Amino acid sequence: MEDHMTGHNKVKRYECDVCGKAWQWPSDLEIHRRVHTGERPFDCLECGKSFKMARDLKDHRRVHTGEKPYGCSICGKSFAQSSGLQRHRRVHSGERPFPCSDCGKGFKLSTDLLMHRRLHTGERPYTCSDCGKGFTRSSSLLYHQRTHTGDSPFICIKSGKGFTRSTRLLSHQRVHAGDCPIPSPVCEVHFATASHALSLQRVHTSGQPYDCPYCGEAFDSSRGLRQHRRAHAFQESTGAAGPPADTQQRQTL
Repeated sequence: MEDHMTGHNKVKRYECDVCGKAWQWPSDLEIHRRVHTGERPFDCLECGKSFKMARDLKDHRRVHTGEKPYGCSICGKSFAQSSGLQRHRRVHSGERPFPCSDCGKGFKLSTDLLMHRRLHTGERPYTCSDCGKGFTRSSSLLYHQRTHTGDSPFICIKSGKGFTRSTRLLSHQRVHAGDCPIPSPVCEVHFATASHALSLQRVHTSGQPYDCPYCGEAFDSSRGLRQHRRAHAFQESTGAAGPPADTQQRQTL
């Protein structure tokens, strides 16, 4: 009875002896203590994952059952957890409750803010074990490591070409489908990818920002420069003659 009346009076008399935070109910204090002890007494029988609270296990179980009881009243999309619906609603409302203290930019998710903050701090906690290059996101490190392993897990079923990212496969597939949603900013032509549209824009403006350090020849895309530099690498490995005469002439002009 005394504990029950304490709850009505909103007196927080149950205090954590580790951090000093207090609660109205002893059961809440017991749950909180698991933060310090790391105890996770609620196990999923399907996958073995453990949780601190019974309601967290209940929400997790929906991953296995496919149940999605939380539906968006605007677009009808459903979610397994109420937190997922809450985050989704920000797509419709435009709410960005996590602002950056340095530049003021707002984010819908706290994790997105965390990633953004690394732009200001310079923190790159994900380091490549092969070359030492650092990244702000684990996904960026994963993509980068494929440049060392040659792994291209996203395969086009029409051409057999492999890609390190699913987004690059999607862009490539638009070429086969004839889907060109990206308009050129300077003419009526449409392109499958924004990079192709940018390359054409440089043609219109006579901009060729990618210069070869060996012969000085310029290109309107980094891809064109990469392909060109392979010729120099081949010449070095075989002892072949230098760049064509017209290229050498351009260097001396």
